[in-house]
Amino acid sequence: MLFQPIINIAEICAKKNVKEIILSPGSRCAPLTLAFVRHPQINTRIISDERSAAFIALGIAQQTKNPSVLVSTSGTAVLNYAPAVAEAFYQNIPLIIFTADRPPEWIGQHDGQTIRQKEIYGKNCKASYELPVDYAHPDAGWQIERTISEAINISNTYPHGPVHINVPIREPFYPSENERFEYTTNIKVIDRVESEKCLTDKTWDKLFKIFQASPKKLVVAGLQHPNQKLQQILDDFQKSTGIPVITDINSNLHGLQNIIQHTDLILATKNEKTLKELAPDLLISFGGPVISKSTKLFLRKYPAKAHWHIQPAGNVADTFKTLTDIINVTPKYFFSEIMRKAHSAKRMAQSAWCIAWADREQKAQNFLTNFFDNKPFSEFEAVSEVLKNLPQDSILHLANSMPVRYASILGISVGSWQKAVGNIANCPLPTANLGAVDLRLAIYSNRGTGGIDGCISTAVGAAVSTKKITTVLSGDMAFFYDRNALWNNYIPENIRVIILNNHGGGIFGLIDGPDKLPELDEYFVTKQPLNAKNTAKDHNLDYFCCDKREELIKYLIEFFNVSRKAKILEIETDILTDRKVFNDFKNMIS
Repeated sequence: MLFQPIINIAEICAKKNVKEIILSPGSRCAPLTLAFVRHPQINTRIISDERSAAFIALGIAQQTKNPSVLVSTSGTAVLNYAPAVAEAFYQNIPLIIFTADRPPEWIGQHDGQTIRQKEIYGKNCKASYELPVDYAHPDAGWQIERTISEAINISNTYPHGPVHINVPIREPFYPSENERFEYTTNIKVIDRVESEKCLTDKTWDKLFKIFQASPKKLVVAGLQHPNQKLQQILDDFQKSTGIPVITDINSNLHGLQNIIQHTDLILATKNEKTLKELAPDLLISFGGPVISKSTKLFLRKYPAKAHWHIQPAGNVADTFKTLTDIINVTPKYFFSEIMRKAHSAKRMAQSAWCIAWADREQKAQNFLTNFFDNKPFSEFEAVSEVLKNLPQDSILHLANSMPVRYASILGISVGSWQKAVGNIANCPLPTANLGAVDLRLAIYSNRGTGGIDGCISTAVGAAVSTKKITTVLSGDMAFFYDRNALWNNYIPENIRVIILNNHGGGIFGLIDGPDKLPELDEYFVTKQPLNAKNTAKDHNLDYFCCDKREELIKYLIEFFNVSRKAKILEIETDILTDRKVFNDFKNMIS
């Protein structure tokens, strides 16, 4: 067998439980393709559009919490993976990218489908490798074996991320007719032993002195996967300490009873005294990026004296410009320990601090409850209705641009506020009936880089990895930019695509800056006349369309019902009405 070391790559992946492979057609990658396709323990899918393929692989890995594999031919096909590779890097999603390549002597010699592929993703991936092109010496096989193990281990080590393996391959690419593939079953595999860091007593003493000396403590949670154990620990932490926790729509902490999730409304006030009163002395953050611009600007303008970021390993961004300490432990460990140490401390001042935040959070929720009354139907209201009608135990993907911003502003209702925190100081908090949501709702969006490319494909990847209803809420630009996500043979019946179509890039009329430009409508909005009806027909999806609130409420019930077909719901609105409603909202909250 001319390429036995390449065939053995599939065996190593299988032994390390890396079994979800996304392939794109090509000749140079044929040995890799056949190695994965013919392996009995590996699941392969063929996706022709490499950009979509990479985001589908990202969506699979996002759900499985395990590396998925990409395989491409040489040349510009490799570059089409780049947006998803960058997203995986900044969102800490594990991916293994195999790119077939010409032998090194043919690079730069005007041979077809040949570009410089070595380290092509630069610093947007955790590591890059290039395999040997000749296998005559046994050490070449040994190098390939240890490289594959090392790449998977690095991808799957916190912070998880993409790893690139460039594979130069000589001809012939194809085995002879009826030639059997034999996998080396006793192949060398190197595993990584899991470990968890903890802090010394001396370090805890130092941190806890700062903790006790800070009367106004605030926790901010950024992007992260659902984590039931962490949610329970934070729930106990809140009840024990009374410290407010600001969450993002992407924090997946909507099951907490006393979260602050409407900072875009709370911090819109022009009252400097109020903002200064809400500013923390000690800021404790964890998780990835934060969507809310209001939160970021507030914490930069009113800096905390100390800012701790909790993260087991990896680089830490100084998003709020106040970072003082990086604490390399898991949030579960940190909050469990700090709660235990704070259990008997006095918390009167902290309770007053909590009440100030809780009171404003309740007022924000009450405002949103009635905001859409007597307003014309808009995409903002459509998002509100979708969030209220999501199925229990389902997955929601929010496309970038306005959908994720609308959802961030609206938040997820999780039941009534509890008095537990207020009772610490014997001072009951106000309560509000916020409705209810299934706590198993998982929310994702591509906020690693924040691009609109690949939002639909990522949701498709998630949907093929679960039986749960998986909804993607997208604007028209993000949908039409990525509708090749539906151009494959694996569209699952549980995917639900909702498109907010106001026939243009409406975000530029809603954010400060471009909304005042005379060139707005021609050069920023990108007007388009498309609808998704033909796309649904092309890919055999059920199609719904509405432009009124009554129709939307009626359709949502049928749309989310289990069926044997995937579904598209297109919500058409007027871009000028959308702009007016949202500007009314901004004016009212300020």
